[in-house]
Amino acid sequence: MANDKLFANIISHAKEYGYIFQSSEIYDGLSAVYDYGQYGAQLKRNIRDLWWKSMTQLHENIVGIDAAIFMHPTTWKASGHVDNFSDPMIDNKDSKKRYRVDHLIEAYAETLSDAESAALIAQMEQLLAADDFAGIKQLIEENKIKCSVSGTANWTDVRQFNLMFSTEFGAVASDNPDDNIVYLRPETAQGIFVNFLNVQKTGRMKIPFGIAQTGKAFRNEIVARQFIFRMREFEQMEMQFFVRPGTELEWYAHWKEARMKWHQELGLPAEKLRFHDHVKLAHYANAALDIEYEFPFGWKELEGVHSRTDYDLRRHQEFSKKKMQYFDTEINQNYIPYVVETSVGLDRLFLTILSNAYHEEQVPTSEEGKTDTRTVLRIPAKLAPVKLAIFPLTKKDGLPEIARSIMQDCMPHFQCFYEEKDAIGKRYRRQDAIGTPFCITVDHQSKEDGTVTIRNRDTLVQERIAISNVKEFMNKSIA
Repeated sequence: MANDKLFANIISHAKEYGYIFQSSEIYDGLSAVYDYGQYGAQLKRNIRDLWWKSMTQLHENIVGIDAAIFMHPTTWKASGHVDNFSDPMIDNKDSKKRYRVDHLIEAYAETLSDAESAALIAQMEQLLAADDFAGIKQLIEENKIKCSVSGTANWTDVRQFNLMFSTEFGAVASDNPDDNIVYLRPETAQGIFVNFLNVQKTGRMKIPFGIAQTGKAFRNEIVARQFIFRMREFEQMEMQFFVRPGTELEWYAHWKEARMKWHQELGLPAEKLRFHDHVKLAHYANAALDIEYEFPFGWKELEGVHSRTDYDLRRHQEFSKKKMQYFDTEINQNYIPYVVETSVGLDRLFLTILSNAYHEEQVPTSEEGKTDTRTVLRIPAKLAPVKLAIFPLTKKDGLPEIARSIMQDCMPHFQCFYEEKDAIGKRYRRQDAIGTPFCITVDHQSKEDGTVTIRNRDTLVQERIAISNVKEFMNKSIA
């Protein structure tokens, strides 16, 4: 069930503690576009680096590339995006507000009982699978689904709306404006496909092998909502795994389980993750599913695993007139490889980590029998933007010098934070809210015996350790 209050608290917390800001906020913002603050940018980088390492460093048959955002416009004709990359939309005639029909119906379904909601969603998916737009409109009208702005059910017919952004390329004007049109890529996968032969030949790669990439993509989402879950500018982490035809479903099953395991290793609880098989397959797929996470606003897609067949390479071969084939020495045969794709949204994974980490809990105060609310981000230590906060108990007696020395020793190895202001309790609370897993306090005993107090964010346990062991303790804790 949706928990709107919890989600609102997470959004507010993300801004207050430097994770995410509305883009161009001083000019009243830009809808569905966000900036990552000082802690958000570091968390995002940590997630991206961990994915990249797990794909390219820990697999000897997967390599990474970085393809350009701008691509030849024929790329998108070949991929099917020019003709097929669209969503069914409906407009309210009174408010002029446009809705994606699946979002409109899903929002209404959330107001129903679980059984009624499931029946409505199943009916919608069947109609969408059949491209029955008249049936979709009838479903909306029969349920008396209203516009959230006008409060009326005065709807237009359902129509398709292309989601690609276009712009002009080059400085020279043309008599035909279409000559200069290029698109901002709506996905990163095509950069991998058009470089398939370049990577295979220069890397002397043998089937099966994968090509991974992270990067920005752009979609003109008409109904962008739920904070950074659905944005117009976002980042993807994709891997295309090239296999021998006929083995693709075996590899599809392999990557399905491998990706679910990876998310659980990030600390995401198994009960909040599930597989959801696609009812309507994309034009390029012979099998597809989503790994879904239970966000505060319900179960939503986190990562897609798709068996894309040979559609992409075959289409690029057709449009470019270049052979996109691989000679398999084991079977002495030329063929166009089949592809299994794993595609996760970095921003969505960021929101997943944030949602899973956010906790409000009651902790005892110094007054007997009384408690206080502690807001904490339990971000896994290996992902936390700041790993260690270092506090001198006071600003005098040589304590800042000792704290600064520890800081200088640790900074080359992991992200650190130093602060002298306020009482220790307040400093702890700020770091809890930021998600820092460990805090060190340098006190007068540190001068005597060379030890410091180290505090665990999650257990609140404090222990004394030698200053000389701090770096080793931290490296072991965040490994």
